Amino acid sequence: MMNENEMPRLIRVEETDSTNRLIRDLMEKESLPEGSAVVADFQTAGRGQIGNVWESEEGKNLTFSVVIYPTCLLASHQFLISQIAALSVKETLDVYTEDVTVKWPNDIYWEDKKICGMLIENDLFGAYLRASIIGIGINLNQAVFRGDAPNPVSLFQILHREVDREEVLRRFLSLFYRNYLSLLNEEYDELRARYRAALYRGEGYYRYEDANGPFEARVHDIEPTGHLLLALRDGNVRRYAFKEVRHIL
Repeated sequence: MMNENEMPRLIRVEETDSTNRLIRDLMEKESLPEGSAVVADFQTAGRGQIGNVWESEEGKNLTFSVVIYPTCLLASHQFLISQIAALSVKETLDVYTEDVTVKWPNDIYWEDKKICGMLIENDLFGAYLRASIIGIGINLNQAVFRGDAPNPVSLFQILHREVDREEVLRRFLSLFYRNYLSLLNEEYDELRARYRAALYRGEGYYRYEDANGPFEARVHDIEPTGHLLLALRDGNVRRYAFKEVRHIL
């Protein structure tokens, strides 16, 4: 739990291969207060889920990692960390534009384009969490994307103006600490309801694809474990772990 006498540190670096790796290295050398963050102007090897690479132009976007110690949280409920992180980014971007949603499990979308990705690494101690490192990349001021990502977008492309990266970071951290306090207060149902309401394509039938091919379904629910439940038109419900199903955009 966050200690009032041990304020979070904000550590800034010009360049690193990965803010997640850097904050982990720092944790091995010293005791980092809960809520501390490492912010990099440039990541040379920013990672997404399952080995994906995050493209980010130097000095244009917001790439950072935050560490928390949710030792009261059961490992089976660790998806709540993903939910509060995603909600905090969405609520930050809501200040600047509309049509921001959370694409299960924790990508942030503007309309049908990806504006933020994250990589969450949870350390376990028995049946409980010991530490969570939350790495986040938000596309802010990048005008052009040259990588092979299919649908990136930045706030600059949406607003046609640059935004203050420090302001966005401060907003995020404030919202994240608030949402984390809700988690510590065991407001699980409220957090899950807000996450469900924020989902990309959360209402109505859309096309998906799994190992057996394309199909139409609607979001039925998200389990506490993070599994996605999709209801087909015939009423059957399918259960998916991450990477077992994808939206057809």
